[in-house]
Amino acid sequence: MSMTGGVLTAASAMSGAARLTTFASRGSGVEPPVTISRDPAREAARRELAKRMYHENDPSLFQRALNAFWEWLGKLLAKAASATPGGSLGLLVVVLCAVAVLAALWWRLGTPRRTPVAAAPLFDERPRTAAEHRAAADAHAAQGHWNQAVQERMRAIVRALEERALLDVRPGRTADEAAAEAGRTLPAHADGLHAAARHFDDVTYGGRTADQQTYQRVAQLDSDLERARPTLVTGAAPDGKTG
Repeated sequence: MSMTGGVLTAASAMSGAARLTTFASRGSGVEPPVTISRDPAREAARRELAKRMYHENDPSLFQRALNAFWEWLGKLLAKAASATPGGSLGLLVVVLCAVAVLAALWWRLGTPRRTPVAAAPLFDERPRTAAEHRAAADAHAAQGHWNQAVQERMRAIVRALEERALLDVRPGRTADEAAAEAGRTLPAHADGLHAAARHFDDVTYGGRTADQQTYQRVAQLDSDLERARPTLVTGAAPDGKTG
């Protein structure tokens, strides 16, 4: 039974009762006609409609909340569409553009990290030569594993500088420390060394993804450093001249 049917039933019942009472009173000729005022009639209808039989098919609280949410969302989208050039189609284009921008940022910057991670040592395995690190980098690059290729190429750079005695062999050195120390000896390549160290940290600790261009820049730096000569800083002579 629907709510409308319940209202009509209750109203009809009260109306019929009132008519019977009025007719009976008129026929007796003793008492005046009796009528039901508005407030008691409203209260009687409220009690009648409060019965469980009229609410068996009512939606649940969750369903009512869900319906209210969808109604609110529909009004919000309709309002946004009316304010966007092109209506609903224009709104769809704006939403797709926003999603594309967020996806590009996520792909470029990687997964955000809630807490910063301290830099770990550059070499975490058994000592290997620069040639071995280069071979490992080339193997990763051939398979398109650019993160590992960048890591191994940076290790090759630092190991090669150690083999040439341009850096002292020091366990636990980080990529940033190696770049800073090598940049003082090879100032012409200081910027490239710092950039390579940053790429190493990004893929190792920053959750970012390298690509072929990143690896090629680090590999080119490795090749340039093989031909680079250190800059020797001479001290001042006793007579004030440099020697």
